[in-house]
Amino acid sequence: MGDTRPAAREAAPRRTGGGRRGAVVAALMLSMALAALDSTVVSTAVPQIVGDLGGFSVFSWLFSGYLLAVTVTLPVYGKLSDTFGRKPVLVVGAALFLLGSLLCALAWNMAALIAFRVVQGLGGGALQGTVQTLAADLYPLKERPKIQSKLSTVWAVSAVAGPGLGGVLAAYADWRWIFLINLPIGVVALWLIVRHLHEPQRETQRQTQRESQRESGTGVSARARVDWAGALAVFACGGVLLTALVQGGVAWPWWSGPSLGLFGAGLALAGLVVVVERRAAEPIIPGWVWRRRTIAAVNLALGALGLLMVAPSVFLPTYAQSVLGLGPVAAGFVLSVWTLSWPVSAALSQHVYRRIGFRDTALLGIGAAALILLAFPFLPYPGAAWQPTLLMLVLGAALGLFQLPLIVGVQSTVGWSERGTTTASVLFCRQTGQTIGASVFGAVANGVLATRLGGAGDLDSVTRALDAGTAPDSVRHAVASAVHAVYLGAAGAAALAFLVLLCVAPRRFPVLAEQDRSELPTADEQPEGRAEQRG
Repeated sequence: MGDTRPAAREAAPRRTGGGRRGAVVAALMLSMALAALDSTVVSTAVPQIVGDLGGFSVFSWLFSGYLLAVTVTLPVYGKLSDTFGRKPVLVVGAALFLLGSLLCALAWNMAALIAFRVVQGLGGGALQGTVQTLAADLYPLKERPKIQSKLSTVWAVSAVAGPGLGGVLAAYADWRWIFLINLPIGVVALWLIVRHLHEPQRETQRQTQRESQRESGTGVSARARVDWAGALAVFACGGVLLTALVQGGVAWPWWSGPSLGLFGAGLALAGLVVVVERRAAEPIIPGWVWRRRTIAAVNLALGALGLLMVAPSVFLPTYAQSVLGLGPVAAGFVLSVWTLSWPVSAALSQHVYRRIGFRDTALLGIGAAALILLAFPFLPYPGAAWQPTLLMLVLGAALGLFQLPLIVGVQSTVGWSERGTTTASVLFCRQTGQTIGASVFGAVANGVLATRLGGAGDLDSVTRALDAGTAPDSVRHAVASAVHAVYLGAAGAAALAFLVLLCVAPRRFPVLAEQDRSELPTADEQPEGRAEQRG
C-alpha cells in the first residue's frame, strides 16, 4: 500500500465475528437508508402535504430545518462517539430519528411538521456520522472500500427510488406513510445494533486511564467529561450561520436587516466557540482537526465537493426541463445516472490508490471532474438529452474516484479514539459546502438571468413561465446561460479542491499500520492497547 508507513498498530474496538459483523453491516445499511431516503421521499409529496396542512409560504423549512439539524449536530455526535463509544450514539440517534418520524406522521399543521422534522434531523446527524465511523472501525484499511461502496450504493438506490416511492405513497396511500414507513426499518436496524454490536474496548481504555491516574497521583476518577458548553455554542453558531445562508436571497434580500443581523450574530457566536473550545478539557471541535495537514486538507477538499455538487443536483433538472424540453421523469433520469457510476468508481478506486496513494488518486478524480464541469457550458443549444447524461455518468465516476480515497485515507490516519471526531468534521464540511453552494450558485443564476432579461424575474419564476408555455425562446437561452454560469462556478470549486490537495495535503498520508484480517481479534479475544498517534 503506497500510503502506509511503519507506525504503531492502530487500536480498534473489539471486532465482531464474521456473522455478527454481517448483521452489524446490515444495520448500518438500514440506518443509512433511513437518512438517505428522507429528503428524496418527502420532496415528491410536498403538494399533498401543503394541500392537507397548508403553510405553502414556509414549506421549504421541511428541508431546511432537517438540513440545519443534521449539519450542526455532526461535530457533537462525532465527539460523543469518541468519548462514549459508537453504539450508544447510534442507538440514541436512531431512536430520535424514529421518534421524529412518528411525530411527523401525527403532525396537525405545518409548524408542527417543521418542528418534528428538526427532531428527525437531530437523529439524522447521529446516523450519518456514526455509520461512516463504524464502517472504518469494523474493517481494516484494505477492506474498507467494500463497506464504503455498499454505503454509496445505499445512497445511489435512495436517490433513484426515493422520489418514486414518495410519489406512490402520496398518491395511493397518504403522505403520512412517508414517515411511518421509517418505523419498521428503524426498529430492525435498532434491534441488530443492540443485539450484535459490542464495544468492550472503551471500558478497557477507561480502566487504563484510571490506573495511570492512580499511579501519577493526579486523581482516582477518569470519568469522561463532555464539553456541553462547547456543544451548545457550536449548535447555536452553526444554526444561525446556516439559517442566514439558507434564507438569504430567498426569504429576504442578502443586504437586508435580517441577513446582516444573522451573519453578525453568527460571527459573534463563532468567536464564542473559539473561546469556549480553547478552555475546554475535551473540546467538541479540537484544534488538531485543523492543525494536522491531512485532516485540514481533506476537510477543505470535501467542503469544495459539497459546493460543486449543488450545480448538477439543483440546477440540472431545471436545465433538462426548461432547455431540453424533457418531462420530470426524463429530467430525473439525466441527473440520476451519476448515482450509478459513483459507487462503481468508488469501489474500484482501491486499485488506484494502492498504486499511487490516496492524495494522487483524489487529484486524478477531481481534476477529471473539473474538466467535465468545464465542458458543460460548451454543449450545443438546445442539444440532445444524451449529451448532459453522458457528462453526468462520467462526472459520477470522477467524483467516486475523488471522495472515497479521501474518506478512507483520513480515517486511516487516526486511531479509534479520534475517528469519530475526524469523520464528523469531514461530513460537516461537506454539508456546509452544499449549503454555501446553494446560496452562492442561486445568486449567480439569478444574476445572469437578470442581466440577460433586463432585470426581470428569477430562476423560479422564469422556469414556471416556461412550463406554462408563456415565455419566448429567448428565455430558454437565458436559463441555459444561467446554468452554464453555475457549472463554471462548480468547475472553479473543483479546481480549488485540486489546489488544496496539491498544496496542503501531504503526498503520502501518515496511515497507521494495521493488523491483517487473520490477526484481528475475534469476539472472544482480548483487544490490543491504544496506538500512538502520528501525523
